[in-house]
Amino acid sequence: MGAELQCFFFLFFFFTFEHNTDYKETFSACLPKVRLVNGRNGCEGRVEVSLNGFSGTVCDDDWDMVDANVVCRQLGCGVAVAVGSSSQFGQGSGFIALDNVDCKGSERNLSQCRSLGWGVHNCYHYEDVGVACDGTIRLVNGRNTCEGRVEIYFQGKWGTVCDDDWKFNNAMVVCRQIGCGTAVAAHTNSYFGYGTGFIFLDNVNCRSTEAELKMCKNLGWGKHNCGHHEDAGVTCLETIRLVNGQNKCEGRVEVLYKTAWGTVCDDDWEFDNAVVVCRQLGCGPAKAAKSLAFFGYGSGPILLDNVKCNGIELELSDCVHVEWGQHNCGHHEDAGVICERMLRLVGGQHQCEGRVEIYLNSEWGTVCDDAWDLPDAQVVCLLVGCGEAIVAWGEAHFGPGTGTIQLDNLKCTGAEASLLGCSHISWNVHNCDHSEDAGVTYCIGQPV
Repeated sequence: MGAELQCFFFLFFFFTFEHNTDYKETFSACLPKVRLVNGRNGCEGRVEVSLNGFSGTVCDDDWDMVDANVVCRQLGCGVAVAVGSSSQFGQGSGFIALDNVDCKGSERNLSQCRSLGWGVHNCYHYEDVGVACDGTIRLVNGRNTCEGRVEIYFQGKWGTVCDDDWKFNNAMVVCRQIGCGTAVAAHTNSYFGYGTGFIFLDNVNCRSTEAELKMCKNLGWGKHNCGHHEDAGVTCLETIRLVNGQNKCEGRVEVLYKTAWGTVCDDDWEFDNAVVVCRQLGCGPAKAAKSLAFFGYGSGPILLDNVKCNGIELELSDCVHVEWGQHNCGHHEDAGVICERMLRLVGGQHQCEGRVEIYLNSEWGTVCDDAWDLPDAQVVCLLVGCGEAIVAWGEAHFGPGTGTIQLDNLKCTGAEASLLGCSHISWNVHNCDHSEDAGVTYCIGQPV
């Protein structure tokens, strides 16, 4: 009997009946390998299993988070955060390898779970299942999933990375690993707040060409001389932008897929989609979802169509949509969004003076006046389109605000593109009350 035929009979019985570990060792070459296809990185995508050079998909009958967790664990990608569908990661083609997969949750690989048997199914490719895993690395406490404190997954736990020797080459590896394009900055001194628990890596020294951060030179897992005040962070190039508006929080929606920027078609474009876009960009709340190329015709590829968000997704690509690049649109249908700015001035005589309020974590809040000075006010004035600052006020000059005090001990140089780019202590950490709310007055220039 040929090796391929032996494998076929082994796989049929292995996936259908009792999983004898002795047979598993004997026929280890017959066991299929798992991969995730068509996602932003190797830890999300359509589930495919391969054997002897042949790949097949998995049908979504009975597929749930327990099965997804087995796949994530097998790939070393942490834990499952979502079960995807063909609408999210595209339909496969050819062979459908598994159906009615039923894992208990303790399996180390998908081959240990029950199913109908290798190649036995009653499915079509529109039922191909996908998985999104938490990944082996993540960015925490940033404005979006492409910036934040670096955390890495090791032996079932998340931990931070110490900033000793933390350089731009390291950030390049992190950004590429999580599918966030190129690096913009490598941050030190717990720029995105203190982590908790383990510090897993220290003295990381990447060449920039490594596929994963753990492949870079380091002291070894768990070896360090650091505290969480040294947690490393990263800012990567964002994967979404608004073009042709009056500011970065309004315009035609453009998304980055692989290496190309493209537009989004307005089929099914609704307000919940705008909510997700505004949140992903770190802008204020959504004001409007625009269609029919309201902000002008784009050019190049149309990357997304029939996007349907429920408003709670972290990124537009997390919403239901047809496969990347598939559409029946022209650029006269390019979608747009208008968000409120992340900053506003409240209680003044005109829109270029007032109490500084910032939109974070889906709510408006104030800024404490500790260390508040003219460079800080300068950043605010530029962001709200009011030119140069003249006076930085403290002690609730424009009246006390309400709700959360979002930022304290802000220290800007005046050249930052965002208040969050300035040095500050962790978000929502302060020793203030609203009698210390910061303000700005007499910004030079015409309001825009």
